[in-house]
Amino acid sequence: MIKKTFFIILIALIVGCAKNDVFERENQIIINPIAKCENGFAGEYPCNDYDLLTHISLEELGDENTIASNCWGWSDPVNKNEFALICTNKGVTFINITDPANAVVLGTLKTKNEDNVLRNIVTFQSFAYVISESSNHGIQSLNLGRLLGINNPPVEFTSDKDYNFFRGASNISVDENSGFAYVSGTNTFNGGIHFLNLNKPSKVLESDGFADDSYSNETKVITYKGPDTDYTDKEILIGSNNSEVVILDVTDKENPVKITSFTYPNIGKAHQGWFTEDFKYFIFGDTLDEINNGVNTNTIVYDFTDLDNPVHHFNYEGNTAAIDNKSYVKNNLYYQANFTNGIRIIDISNIDSKSFTEIGFFDTYPENNNTEAKGTVNVYPYLESGNIIVSDTNNGFFLIRKSKT
Repeated sequence: MIKKTFFIILIALIVGCAKNDVFERENQIIINPIAKCENGFAGEYPCNDYDLLTHISLEELGDENTIASNCWGWSDPVNKNEFALICTNKGVTFINITDPANAVVLGTLKTKNEDNVLRNIVTFQSFAYVISESSNHGIQSLNLGRLLGINNPPVEFTSDKDYNFFRGASNISVDENSGFAYVSGTNTFNGGIHFLNLNKPSKVLESDGFADDSYSNETKVITYKGPDTDYTDKEILIGSNNSEVVILDVTDKENPVKITSFTYPNIGKAHQGWFTEDFKYFIFGDTLDEINNGVNTNTIVYDFTDLDNPVHHFNYEGNTAAIDNKSYVKNNLYYQANFTNGIRIIDISNIDSKSFTEIGFFDTYPENNNTEAKGTVNVYPYLESGNIIVSDTNNGFFLIRKSKT
């Protein structure tokens, strides 16, 4: 009798699990591209191994005068819905991309005071923080929970709170381990780095800043877990500045310490960079070297094994003279936004051997590959779905994905 009861329970569990598995499969969103990458094109867009999931034009993001700039992504931590955050000269437009084929423009947080295309956004603890180079903009903040449950989109969002710690800024980055934001290119700290405490999202607090070096374009800040044991668990900031790259220890906000700085041959304007996931290398671009020196897309790699003594490792040259704008590392892939040459996906697994290999691309600007600031501005490759957000200053918002075999 006991054995019979056991087998009945076991069969019920198996059947129940099977039903649940079917239910889960039936409720998964099937992602079909609107244009597969076939014979080198996804519709009108040149490509290699990356499909187009959806595209929203500039007019659909705003009007005929809309210009796109930077982008970011956000996933709802409860139900994992995914959203694209697209900066434009009008503000920030929020798009529900959970089901790419039925992407929905939810609305726009209008710019605070001035139509300016130079805008940046970052997220932390389900809040978005928006800065712009326009004068007297400061920071706009928005609780991203407000994106959920909108019944009649698009709507016009208003910021939850504005902050006027500075007038304009070029970039904002966040170390999610510490909860501190680092704003670069402000009118404070001589254009250096302005520190902000985001750990209470409803009340952002000024912390301090660093003003001892040149104007800072962008920063990358991490809680360090790399090979240089002198700095384990320290908060390390890399500033890509107009005339040099600076490495700071910003663990103590009141007393940031400059570790070192360096320049490199034919420096034009160090713009933005990213660590490899083992923190051994720092990969960055210069937005003027293609213009000033007539070179193809130039990616610069430094060995940061010793943070006090960074060593040039090698340069990687692209296949056109397009300007590299922003790039990010995910696992062993480097996602590079090259203005007129689109998104380039580069395998960096042989970085120790000074070898990169381009393994895919999607060109959102098929008009040409000229050395000019048109086309792809930014890429966000960190969504759990594997879908990749792309913003194009001329052609709007794109969502792409690696082709399935």
